[in-house]
Amino acid sequence: MATETITLEIDSELARTLNSLSAEFQQRLLVLFGIWLKQYAQADGTPLEETMNAISEKAKSRGLTPEILESILRRK
Repeated sequence: MATETITLEIDSELARTLNSLSAEFQQRLLVLFGIWLKQYAQADGTPLEETMNAISEKAKSRGLTPEILESILRRK
């Protein structure tokens, strides 16, 4: 599979967090991000914000809090 580098503008704190992660964990996040983008690209035309809100609500209903997410992202 061919790959291409892209640049995303993100919050400074998030950038520091991502940069502090191990290369292996960063790769896992890229895989998840790629899966999410592919699902969005194949979606039924639902606006991105609506899709993101649905994902957020599903995560919250399963017990994911901002603190838990931050803890997960800080693991190396």
